Amino acid sequence: MQFLSKRKEAKILDIISVIDKKKKGISLSESEIDFFVKGCLDGSIQDCQASALLMAICINGMDESETSALTLAIRDSGKKCDRSGINGIIADKHSTGGVGDKTSLIVAPIVASLGLKVFKMSGRGLGHTGGTADKLESIKGFNVTLSEAEAVEAVNRTGLCIITQSDVFAPADKKLYALRDVTGTVDSIPLIASSIMGKKLALGDDCIVLDVKCGSGAFMKTKEDAVSLAELMVSAGKKAGKKTAALITDMSKPLGYAIGNSLEVIEAVDVLRGKGPEDVTRLSIELSAYMLRLAGFGDMEFCRSLAEDALKSGKAFGKFVEMVRAQGGDTDVIFDVSLFPGAKISHFVKAEKSGYIYETDTEAYGIAAKLLGAGRKKLGDVPDFSAGLLLKAKTGDYVSKGDIIAELRTSDADCAEDAGRIISSATVISDSAPEMTDLIIGIIED
Repeated sequence: MQFLSKRKEAKILDIISVIDKKKKGISLSESEIDFFVKGCLDGSIQDCQASALLMAICINGMDESETSALTLAIRDSGKKCDRSGINGIIADKHSTGGVGDKTSLIVAPIVASLGLKVFKMSGRGLGHTGGTADKLESIKGFNVTLSEAEAVEAVNRTGLCIITQSDVFAPADKKLYALRDVTGTVDSIPLIASSIMGKKLALGDDCIVLDVKCGSGAFMKTKEDAVSLAELMVSAGKKAGKKTAALITDMSKPLGYAIGNSLEVIEAVDVLRGKGPEDVTRLSIELSAYMLRLAGFGDMEFCRSLAEDALKSGKAFGKFVEMVRAQGGDTDVIFDVSLFPGAKISHFVKAEKSGYIYETDTEAYGIAAKLLGAGRKKLGDVPDFSAGLLLKAKTGDYVSKGDIIAELRTSDADCAEDAGRIISSATVISDSAPEMTDLIIGIIED
């Protein structure tokens, strides 16, 4: 019997059998999920096999127990942060991915300037969305691959540190994240939830605020899916003993006016200096206030006022400069954003008729930015940090025929033409003004 049991387990822990099982929509066991995650890391499972299983998960989903097992397997795939080395309450904010979403660059310095410690692990671009790590690497010299000791030292010295997936914390997510980006397996609730929460739990955050995007530019297109994802992640945080809340926010239009790595850093700096777009500023303040409230700073009204003051006083901007300097970045470009390297080509997209911008296919805007060079087309690509879009008009704005609605930045003239056609077809202009939706759609918390 023991021999047969071993043979049965050996058969189960075979990647072809695991792929076949999930392809048929059958739930995977905890041991099978652990086997998959470990095999991805040690190379015993090939990229093509891992991609096949990711696709099967994307199509057939995972139940709550599977998602929990994958979250913990990602968390346990590397070291867990030794929180004893960090003095203070550790807080973090994470977005599920959007177009033009640069709030991490603003929220982290706001709350750090008020005394919270932010030890953040951020991803690179994924699908049509940008990644905080890529944005920061557009700052010359900025190092997002610090060792654990270097990162902890930076957190204690400056109050914040932003790194990317590594071989130290949640290395399995680094591998799976990269594969998802190039295999069309991004928009999966269990894969998104386990990726985000596996990283958060590995770093030992005390307070976690999640920004779950909803709409045409998000992975969650409907409010129902966004709520499901938010509830799954908040539940995972609560089970791990973490104070967790999620905001459901609108991504039916880009956030701010800049889409692309260095362009978004520049816009984030504008917000930190008190002159950025209203939507980016408002959302950054709200996310910061929730982090402060979870950390026990007071009620929402008081925490909002603290966040607003951190922006107005320049404290948050000063903290951002400290982070850039601590992680090896060139602070000259932060004080003078004109020093960022520019793209070789500017291409202008003009309104084809007069009227109100009624709606946009925001995902298409993100795809256009990726086509221009701001994202990756295959595993291992390095983005063109200067590429992207600068929007001149957004949903609700009135434009006249021939007005510029977007400036495209790239180093490839052919890509500019193609991206321009995408933007034109993704922008609906109407004689009537659209009904505007609120930026913050809902909140899920303890």
